[in-house]
Amino acid sequence: MVQIGKTNRLKVLRKVSIGLYLDGDTLGDLLVPNRYVPENISVGDELDVFVYLDSEDRLIATTEVPLAQVGDFALMKAVAVTKVGAFLDWGLSKDLLVPFSEQQQKMEVGKHYLVHVYLDDNTKRIVASAKIDKFLDNLPPEYEPGEQVQLMIASRTDLGFKAIVNGIHSGMLYNNQVFKSLKIGEKVPGYIQKVREDDKIDLLLEKPGYEKIDDISEIILDKLKQNKGFLPVTDKSEPDEIARIFGLSKKNFKKAVGGLYKKRMIDIQNDGIKLT
Repeated sequence: MVQIGKTNRLKVLRKVSIGLYLDGDTLGDLLVPNRYVPENISVGDELDVFVYLDSEDRLIATTEVPLAQVGDFALMKAVAVTKVGAFLDWGLSKDLLVPFSEQQQKMEVGKHYLVHVYLDDNTKRIVASAKIDKFLDNLPPEYEPGEQVQLMIASRTDLGFKAIVNGIHSGMLYNNQVFKSLKIGEKVPGYIQKVREDDKIDLLLEKPGYEKIDDISEIILDKLKQNKGFLPVTDKSEPDEIARIFGLSKKNFKKAVGGLYKKRMIDIQNDGIKLT
């Protein structure tokens, strides 16, 4: 079934003077205007296209790739504000509307906003909402401690960073667990620390437990290789210095260095660590 607001692989039915017509199944034949038609395409070929409504509210297909599809969260720049709402640049020729009712605060041109892209059931138009919380935590969080997840950094709070977990839940990265710089809208791998009784999710950027040492060891070895086999840092270095160089806590750094030393992969010197 062809989905509006998604990338679909559709069959070329015929060529016309203004472009191509694709088999849109229940949506009918869909036009790909000439400016989006790739070279050497033939009738019967299949084409990956994004389906949406053009500026005249007609269904259309394009080979352009948007920053986000229906159901996605993304950071986008406001490029216009009109009497109906704000418009965001999402990589297509037609900008994406955020109605005033879906704005947390009045949006301003030139600023970036984290939004959720959705299909309005009434108008069938693709729109966005900055009120992202209503699109999260609508299903019970069924995660195991230590499970790897995909995170998108949503906002900064006094406690740390609020993050979107696997596109469906919200969780928290606490300040004392973050050892590298993070940006709103950034996608990073993360891990479940625990799911609380109230279904709140605590997150980590590093794999919990001793099993994470292997991954951290790789980070240390890579940094050493990038610096001609030596780094002027030891287990006595300041936590901020270790975090700046490796993006790790001092505790995890010390564990990994100890493991590498036991394996005789590094030498611990008075002024730093060295590849053997």
